[in-house]
Amino acid sequence: MTQDIQGKVIVITGASSGLGEATARHLASHGAIVVLGARRMDRLQKIVDEIQAAGGKALALQTDVTRQADVQALVDKAVSSYGKIDVMLNNAGLMQQSPLEKLKIDEWDNMIDINLKGTLYGIAAVLPQMKSQQFGHVINVSSVAGHKVTPAGTVYCATKHAVRAISEGFRQEVKDYNLRSTIISPGAIDTELPSHITDSESSEAIGGFYASAAIPADSFARIVYFARSLNLKMSISTRYSIGPPLSRYKRHLLPSRHRS
Repeated sequence: MTQDIQGKVIVITGASSGLGEATARHLASHGAIVVLGARRMDRLQKIVDEIQAAGGKALALQTDVTRQADVQALVDKAVSSYGKIDVMLNNAGLMQQSPLEKLKIDEWDNMIDINLKGTLYGIAAVLPQMKSQQFGHVINVSSVAGHKVTPAGTVYCATKHAVRAISEGFRQEVKDYNLRSTIISPGAIDTELPSHITDSESSEAIGGFYASAAIPADSFARIVYFARSLNLKMSISTRYSIGPPLSRYKRHLLPSRHRS
């Protein structure tokens, strides 16, 4: 059974483009109230204006998920504006693929800060409120790369494996508070995610695959809608994978000398 999401307050990080933007628009079109966070405030405001012009409810706050205070401020804004939070979608993410031998240590730090710590900061921001409410739903975004490790994607894969571990630990710890958790593991989806890769060989390989196989971002949005709309009278963890399986494009992710 499913239930209407009309009036549900949904906080989304990484909402200025890609998966976050598509999800914000889709959920708002079904009556959800979306509270959007990202670093690019000009793009956020445009999305909010367009949602409101279509009759939806939305607000935005400039948010850098590598700053715990920013994430807390986003959640506090949602609570002060609407009195509750129904869903926290920890969506902000970064993929900067390169072989370890390239020693792109700054990029390793970027992915750890955004993919891993950003997810933890989202949980930290909403957990006290959700415990107090005795309801809430945390949706974390892993990846097919969170299920299988590939050369040139080592650090990215590590962060996405960590998101799965955090999500499972969260599920085990919050059962007594009537909270729900979901992990979504996207494959190749048509977003700007590959554009952040600075290693030329990795960028060419992954960009070529995305150009030929990526599915629309709205596919992710519809999974979020489905996960939220399930009418479940219990604490539960759900898991979804969407997009091409990793086995289909593993060879595209590697510099040629690593292929086998």
